[in-house]
Amino acid sequence: MRPVGVALVGYGYAGKTFHAPLIAAAEGLRLHAVVSSQGEAVKADWPDAKMVADLDAALADPEVRLVVIAAPNALHAPMARQALEAGRAVVVDKPFTLTVAEARGLADLAQARGLLLSVFHNRRWDADFLTLQALIAEGRLGRILRFESHFDRFRPQVRDRWREADTPGAGIWYDLGPHLIDQALVLFGRPLAITADLAILRQGGQATDYAHAVLRYEDFRAILHADMTSPAPDLRFSVQGDRAAWIKSGLDVQEDQLKAHGRAGGDGWGLDPRPGTLVDGLTGAHTPTDDASGDYRRYYDQIALALRGRAPNPVPPAQAIAVMEVLEAGLLSAQRRGEQPL
Repeated sequence: MRPVGVALVGYGYAGKTFHAPLIAAAEGLRLHAVVSSQGEAVKADWPDAKMVADLDAALADPEVRLVVIAAPNALHAPMARQALEAGRAVVVDKPFTLTVAEARGLADLAQARGLLLSVFHNRRWDADFLTLQALIAEGRLGRILRFESHFDRFRPQVRDRWREADTPGAGIWYDLGPHLIDQALVLFGRPLAITADLAILRQGGQATDYAHAVLRYEDFRAILHADMTSPAPDLRFSVQGDRAAWIKSGLDVQEDQLKAHGRAGGDGWGLDPRPGTLVDGLTGAHTPTDDASGDYRRYYDQIALALRGRAPNPVPPAQAIAVMEVLEAGLLSAQRRGEQPL
């Protein structure tokens, strides 16, 4: 069948690093058009893609059947709504929207129009996360008692970009919070409550650069942490069970591979050079785990199949709304300085 024409809206970091290469790598999809002010960069990277001035122009093109929104966070909801109202399927980069109400409104519109609407929660296909899923499913850790998930970075200088500005949707809770929350929900489901501490710690900072949240479940706790102030940003996962623990250092390699090569796939794609360590609670033995390979391509491969009715939506709106509910509850918890029920 003829590949589905895709219009990518935005060619900043997310559009250039993630979406364009992954769309191009997906069988059944074709990067047909790009909405961006960076025409020269787009043409250099993707000479076969059309440059269009704005979303209106992309939606006027009958070749466009799928619109991918990789614009700044505050534009996600209005652009996704415009594309859905024009009869196009939509993929939205995380965070889905800025509010739960916006997310529910888009989901209702997509359902009413019979259109695919999905959110790019690519970290479900991290090598370390896939490994952890398997360890939990196999019962190798026993009953989970404490789960820690970190995205720590060392970026002491405030940069002049919208993600670090005093603007709606900026800050690390909107940037990395959705990754941390989505992975926790995939593993454990909806928590009972959240207690979140959000702060600006860097001198001259305008947006949240520190986020620490505790998700309360009935019989264990999930700790989610992200910051831009850690000179030793090593720990990724620390998962403590009543039988064993799993410790993982270092981030998934796919983002760096995409930045380096501008394309997805190839030798060593998604292979983690730093496997996790399983620690036996009784003997104290440390054993490296046979970690899975990560593969973000699976998201857009499944989108292509879902558009043809041959596979389910890889991240349906209901799952993305659940992430937004925890994200929004975290904001309320931080404002009120106390636990926020869910």
